[in-house]
Amino acid sequence: MVIIDHIIKLWVHDNLQLDSTASEIPLIGEWFRLHYTLNPGMAFGMQLPAPYGKIILSVFRLVAVLGIAWYIHSLSKKNAHWGLLTCMSLILGGALGNVIDSTFYGVLLDNAPEGSPTGWFYGQVIDMFYVRFPTTSRIPDWIPFWGGLPYSTPIFNFADASIFVGVVFILIFQRRYFLVEEETTNINTTQNNTDKNIIENKENNILENNAETTSEIIAQNSTEKIAEIPTEIPTENLAPTNEK
Repeated sequence: MVIIDHIIKLWVHDNLQLDSTASEIPLIGEWFRLHYTLNPGMAFGMQLPAPYGKIILSVFRLVAVLGIAWYIHSLSKKNAHWGLLTCMSLILGGALGNVIDSTFYGVLLDNAPEGSPTGWFYGQVIDMFYVRFPTTSRIPDWIPFWGGLPYSTPIFNFADASIFVGVVFILIFQRRYFLVEEETTNINTTQNNTDKNIIENKENNILENNAETTSEIIAQNSTEKIAEIPTEIPTENLAPTNEK
């Protein structure tokens, strides 16, 4: 997923003009097109306010990638549903794809926003898939940060689409995915309890056998010592008696 994402991004960077409608490439009629633009923020063009929004977002993406990778590892150890593992892999691949943009492209492609203190972690994500609707509206004023801004159809990339598909399928099939995970957890718990009981029984049997063996040894030693005690006293060892 990550390789496909960056092949598309680098091809768009090399072959299309930035924010130029003249270089757009129709994919499906006039409503779905390739359009090269840079996104300094989140998926579908959303962004946090300056001056620290970009670096906060980049750090959040790194932490999210590590957290998702750890979660997938834990799911695989629990034998989770393959569909859940696939969806989480799509989310991880999409997140990692955009992390590479924001971490390195500010330096490699020199696309960091003007005034950025450094190119590292300030790179802009390359977006290209444009679904064009005939109308443009405005975001409601009550929405923080973006209220009142003009809003048109979002432009996204392959990584965004991977994240979106993964999340949607988890929401649709969550009962199936997490039911299997719960059943697997219960089976593992039952197996662990069974194994624990077997081990405890074996330990108890060993202790009982050891106790029986110890008792037999003690009894045998006692019998041997009793057998060694003489039953008759020699006459020569008796004290002489006085005769009158």
